Amino acid sequence: MRNACAYGRWFATVALILAQGLPALSADGGRTQAPVPVIHITDLHRPHNDPDDHWDLACVYALAHRGDIELKAVVIDYPPENQPEWNPDLAAVAQMNRITGLAVPVVVGTPHPVKSRDDAQPYASAADHQGIDLILDILRTSDRPVAINVIGGCRDIAVAGRKAPDLFARNCAGVYLNAGTGEPKKAANARLEYNVTLDRFAYEAVFDLPCPVYWMPCFETLDGSEWSRPAEFGTYYRFRQGEILPHFSNRVQNYFAYMFARRTDQNWLRVLEGKPDEAVLADQAAKDRNMWCTAGFFHAAGYTITPDGATPGRNADAGDAVFSFDPIRLAGTGPDCSDWTPDPNAANRFVFHVRNPHRYGPAATQAMKSLLVTLP
Repeated sequence: MRNACAYGRWFATVALILAQGLPALSADGGRTQAPVPVIHITDLHRPHNDPDDHWDLACVYALAHRGDIELKAVVIDYPPENQPEWNPDLAAVAQMNRITGLAVPVVVGTPHPVKSRDDAQPYASAADHQGIDLILDILRTSDRPVAINVIGGCRDIAVAGRKAPDLFARNCAGVYLNAGTGEPKKAANARLEYNVTLDRFAYEAVFDLPCPVYWMPCFETLDGSEWSRPAEFGTYYRFRQGEILPHFSNRVQNYFAYMFARRTDQNWLRVLEGKPDEAVLADQAAKDRNMWCTAGFFHAAGYTITPDGATPGRNADAGDAVFSFDPIRLAGTGPDCSDWTPDPNAANRFVFHVRNPHRYGPAATQAMKSLLVTLP
């Protein structure tokens, strides 16, 4: 892990960043404006690649159910060509809509890899760009700036930005980009993080968007030690699922059990209304789960996370938060276009910074538990 003292003077001046257009909260966390609209772009597939995507979906639905965000749409990545058994998990979205009483639309992203950093895919059909056009329509019609989660591939958000950069400049509160590695200066032969490999040109194009980008590197570096502990410039943490799963309602337990069992039948509604699969849940409760995106969901909704897992408003006590988004300048010369230097004057590019590595994982776990148990 990098020596934080090297950046001490800079970090000492940095409070948590409040993005323009995100919801204002009072010092005690009480909302003073309408909830921020959110688009959730995810590689949510069935059978799952990694269950973290289903935990993430539950988190954004819980925030919407509480009234912290207005979940405008879920856009699911088109499955990779080398995974013919994967399908966009429309059933998981249907289950969350049923659990919360919401009616969030879900669409599938473009199947076409971008051919270059500025590819707007004029050759694509209307069906291919259903997700991209929905993103643009939401930006066009929303009366409040929209936050966008990107927690898988970057293809749809990159193409949307090329098709209508003016909409992003005018009405995007920020893109929460969960991809890449956060080491400030990368070696020329550095390994690429998984989400970057899904579409590297698309990942690079996100940094060209004319709106705030809250970059959330999945790891600081890929040197073999990335799974051992949280790092300063990486979002990764893990938790034991048994800390949270037993506290859910039957419906929410069924949502998770249906996914954990890798079921691909169409019985999503009957499963949701039935008796929880105790054997599957007990097996999963004993396993650790790798997570990355949690802090960004809270930040977009106007909250931070304290060392004890509380989630006050981001302006409540910035010095006590376990993470921050710190302003940076991107050089654009690294193997994944994300070499960076600290820059307190930067206005719209921020990197995720773990301020308390010892408490970050436990605090994020407690914050997620407190959020998810509110699902009915």
